[in-house]
Amino acid sequence: MTYLPCVEIEPKQAANASVIWLHGLGANGHDFAGVVPMIALSSEHQVRYVFPHAPEINVTINNGYRMPAWYDILAMTLERKIDMSGLMSSVEQVQHLIQREIDRGIDSKRIIVAGFSQGGAVAYQSALTFTKPLAGLMVMSSYFATAKTIKLDKNNLTLPIHIYHGSADPVVAESLGLDAMKHLASFGFQPQYHSYLAEHTVTPQQINDISQHIQQFLSIKAAS
Repeated sequence: MTYLPCVEIEPKQAANASVIWLHGLGANGHDFAGVVPMIALSSEHQVRYVFPHAPEINVTINNGYRMPAWYDILAMTLERKIDMSGLMSSVEQVQHLIQREIDRGIDSKRIIVAGFSQGGAVAYQSALTFTKPLAGLMVMSSYFATAKTIKLDKNNLTLPIHIYHGSADPVVAESLGLDAMKHLASFGFQPQYHSYLAEHTVTPQQINDISQHIQQFLSIKAAS
C-alpha cells in the first residue's frame, strides 16, 4: 500500500488516538502542524497528529497552475463546480490513512478527521462514508461538496460534528458553512456550528475550541 506523504507529530507516550487533518488548496501538510503545541489536551489523550500532503495537480481556477490540491476546482460559483472524480480519489487516499491508524493499533472510535477549506470537503466525504465508527469530524471554513450525492455509512450516522467558519470569509462564504449544517441536520446529525469574526483562517479562539472538542470526542468514545 502506498500512502499519501504526511507530516506526523507523535505524542510523548504511545499514541492512543489520532487526528487526521487536511489542509486547504495550495498549502501542504505543514500548514497546521504549528498549531499542535497550542492544542492542550489532558494526559489521558495521547494523540498522534497526521497532516497529509495533497498531490500536486493543475487547478483550473488558478489558470491551470500546478499546486497541491485535493481535487480540481473548475469554477468559483457559489455551488463550486468541482472535479468529483478527483475528490473521490482523495477520499480513497484519506480513508487509507484512517485504516492505517487502525492497523497501528488505534481504535477507530478514537480517530478524528479534520479539514480546512478544500480539505474540509474531502473530510466530510471521508468521515461520513468510512465503514467503521469514528470519534468525530471537524470542518473549518469549508463546504459540503458531496451533500447531494453522499451515501452515508451506517457506522457513522451519529458521528459528532463541529463546523467552524469566519463570518467575513471572502474565499468560502459563511453561507456555505451554514448550508452544510442544514444538510447534515436533514440527514439526522446534530452538528455544532461555531462562527468567528474572521476571514479565511483559523483563529486562536478557534484553536482553543478545537482543543476542547477533541477532548469531548475522545471522552465520549472512551466512556461508551
